[in-house]
Amino acid sequence: MPASAAGLPGFRNPTLPLRKRVDDLLHRLTLDERLAMLHQYAPAVPRLGVAPFRTGSEGLHGVSWLGVATVFPQAVGLGASWDEDLVREVAEAVSTELRAFHYHRPPAIGTTERGANSLQAWAPVLNLLRDPRWGRNEEGYSEDPVHTARVGEAFCRGLAGDHPTYLRTAPVLKHFLAYNNEDDRCTTSSSLRPRVLHEYDLAAFRPVVASGAATGAMAAYNLVNGRPCHVSPLIEAELRRWAEPTGHELFVVSDAEAPSNLVDPEHYFDDHAESHAAALKAGIDSFTDHGEDSATPVGRLREALERGLIDEADVDRAVRRQLELRFRLGEFDPELDPYADTGPEVIDCPEHRDLARQAATESTVLLKNDGLLPLDPARTPRIAVIGPLSDTLFEDWYSGTMPYQVGIATGLAEAVGAHGAEVVRVAGADRITLRSRTTGDLLGKSAYDVTDWGGGAFTLCAADTGRYLSLQDDDALAADREVIRSWFVKETFRLEPAGADTVLLRSVFTGRYAAVDPTDGRVTVSAESADDAERWQRELVRDGIAEARAAAETADVAVVVLGNHPMVNGRETEDRADIDLPEGQEELLHAVAAVRPETALVVMSSYPYALDWADEHLPAVVWTSHGGQETGHALAAVLLGGAEPAGRLPQTWYRGDDPLPAPLDYDIIKAGWTYQYHRATPLYPFGHGLSYTDFAYRDLRLSQPSIDQDGSVDVTVTLANSGRRPGSEVVQLYVRALDARYEAPRLRLADFRKVHLEPGEERELTFRLSADRLAHWDVATGAFTVDPGGYEVVVARSSDHPVLTAPLTALGAVATPRVVLERRTPAVDFDDYTDITIVDADRTDGDAVTPTDPAQPATLLFRDVDLSGAVRITVETAREDAGPGRAGLEVHAGNRLLAELDVPVTGDRYAWTVTTAELAAPLDGTHDLSLTLHGDVRLAAFRFGGAGQAD
Repeated sequence: MPASAAGLPGFRNPTLPLRKRVDDLLHRLTLDERLAMLHQYAPAVPRLGVAPFRTGSEGLHGVSWLGVATVFPQAVGLGASWDEDLVREVAEAVSTELRAFHYHRPPAIGTTERGANSLQAWAPVLNLLRDPRWGRNEEGYSEDPVHTARVGEAFCRGLAGDHPTYLRTAPVLKHFLAYNNEDDRCTTSSSLRPRVLHEYDLAAFRPVVASGAATGAMAAYNLVNGRPCHVSPLIEAELRRWAEPTGHELFVVSDAEAPSNLVDPEHYFDDHAESHAAALKAGIDSFTDHGEDSATPVGRLREALERGLIDEADVDRAVRRQLELRFRLGEFDPELDPYADTGPEVIDCPEHRDLARQAATESTVLLKNDGLLPLDPARTPRIAVIGPLSDTLFEDWYSGTMPYQVGIATGLAEAVGAHGAEVVRVAGADRITLRSRTTGDLLGKSAYDVTDWGGGAFTLCAADTGRYLSLQDDDALAADREVIRSWFVKETFRLEPAGADTVLLRSVFTGRYAAVDPTDGRVTVSAESADDAERWQRELVRDGIAEARAAAETADVAVVVLGNHPMVNGRETEDRADIDLPEGQEELLHAVAAVRPETALVVMSSYPYALDWADEHLPAVVWTSHGGQETGHALAAVLLGGAEPAGRLPQTWYRGDDPLPAPLDYDIIKAGWTYQYHRATPLYPFGHGLSYTDFAYRDLRLSQPSIDQDGSVDVTVTLANSGRRPGSEVVQLYVRALDARYEAPRLRLADFRKVHLEPGEERELTFRLSADRLAHWDVATGAFTVDPGGYEVVVARSSDHPVLTAPLTALGAVATPRVVLERRTPAVDFDDYTDITIVDADRTDGDAVTPTDPAQPATLLFRDVDLSGAVRITVETAREDAGPGRAGLEVHAGNRLLAELDVPVTGDRYAWTVTTAELAAPLDGTHDLSLTLHGDVRLAAFRFGGAGQAD
């Protein structure tokens, strides 16, 4: 033992194994001290010299909420880079800056007495981008689980650092699980059939946890199969099981206020002591609830302990996980912590600025190019940059505060100035005044520049100050906001027509209208109806489209920059209603293109748009996420050819006339979500992105023509840059099953690699394809299975652009019919269904099914079932009360009715009973079995019995 360790308490001795140090400290803590550690703000323990600790700093694409920091592209933009090395570098920069904030900056919330800025980073987000209308689309990496897991693991490794003992920061995976809608997110349930659960949603988290790169996870706000994620058995059964081989347990935190949501608004438990106890036992280790008020959640947990709902072992288990993380972060070994000397100079340092520019460049996607790009300043000496985002950058909810901003027009002007070219900037916004019909006064005594952000939401910026008109706490209006970035967005309005040149001004936030007090002329947003609203004369001071058209006419080329404001019409708590480009922006684009055919559209957005018209009529279309402080430099480099457009789409961009499934339809298989199952041709497919050079693929070969159940094959292909410029290509490897017995994906990404080649250079690439990439979740066996038979290996430029294919045969035993005789078959393990919703069998574990609409029959289909020897069926059902209409089940083999059963009332949705019916006649052989449910019934499972067998 080193001399420095002599005489120290065990937990202070760095030579002891981590587990022993944790146990030593845990046993020194009193019960009250341990209970207090279950809250987000764990207090100090002065008698032991233990500092306060707080969970959670946001670090999705830069350190957030703590002040000026380097801002990198949004997560969806990092996903578009398809570059794991780059993503890891970005995360290294984020975590290094977070270390600096931990040591050198005061916390933004509370004081240092509640803990320094946390080194636990609440990132990355691994929720899959199933629906492009999701309000938090910008936070995810991809619609594909393999891509998301690869990028997510790279980000985690960058956050954690590469020291064998100590973490630079502790990455926390968000949000477990199946969270992809904002509207009513705390009360909606994501219905996940087993195949979707295992092949899709869990598949994004599993590899990251199993790799050991993550240190924790955050439970999601929503419910899955009727059960809140904060009491999900999947936390222990899946997340922690995957982590076991890594030697470290995951530290699982709640989302903000989610533990309280279990009682209200979810009404899943009767009281908070019961709900907090259930969350703790389900695996929640830290309660992010009631802000800095620790007394309330800790008091609830203490009450749960006193009532016997939890015991000390439950408390200790959670505290032990927290303490292990704190040891790994170096809290108890500052002299050994390799990151302890991080200084404040790393925040927004030159190296991080360069990296921000590189990340923004590498994530830019060229969607279409008929030769307009790259621009040549010598041939286009006058460039008009037009649109609401022409020279404006926005921060999203999880951005840091940008230290500076380089917009696209500014970046282009800097780049072309040396060549004698000129950039003209035009926002294309109407400038208007609103004059009260009652008093004749101008609203705010100012003119306003009006921008359409879609969904009927407009912002009004005062022409003299550039500040946003905002609803005040007293319902007055004032143009006093420099940026829009608050939880409650009060800067958006609707301008509702009310006659010739007359509008009503309505707050999107409250839904109320502006009204004028006729006695003193005071304007307040207080009218509940249009009848009581003030009529405003809308006077056009400057025609934005006319100004844009004039700029385009006198330019050699126009670059129109459209997109979204990350805090408006699609953000946390708010989904988009559609994928349309805002009407006003679409009108602006049409007007510019009509006078300047040489128009390139740049879309800067957090999510996909339906760009059908632009794709048909414009020569060039480019997409970037909100790329952070260096966006303008990056886009200028791409548009002018100083850099290649190296990004590829991480999600499908659908056509405007393509009807999307319902937002709450999480069954990607049946609904047809993502490139794997969508049946219509998209506008721009997953993985799509063009280059300024040409690439040629050849010589695809497999190391062997077949693969064993647990084997692998090497897939080799040669890639050549056949063009005249250096460039990057993302080589995408897909697989698909041929003649599958289940509904298989059209294609499924198995691997990818980003490759940079000089002109004329070629490279042979080899991918190791393991058999598990061919597997599907077999509902009959409850496990992943590789069916024997034919598969195809596809090398592609995108999911809709295959280049080379090769056959592959999987070896193994042919699947046998499903066995149901004398075996309990969960109802949720169906092969197909109509009008079924998956629900919770009880509050702790298990799934059941129920008709989506009790007034309509619902059917489960089980294919290829061996019914030989079956003479009776027993079903497990629950029925809360005797509602109207019939409550029962019908059982068919093919078209043959086998049995009908009435479902008795059990008095509670979790009170289960069994009902048995004899079959009309004994059966032999294999059949397709269907169960049809009528009424408000729940079915958990069924079992077939044979002659002489008792159920």
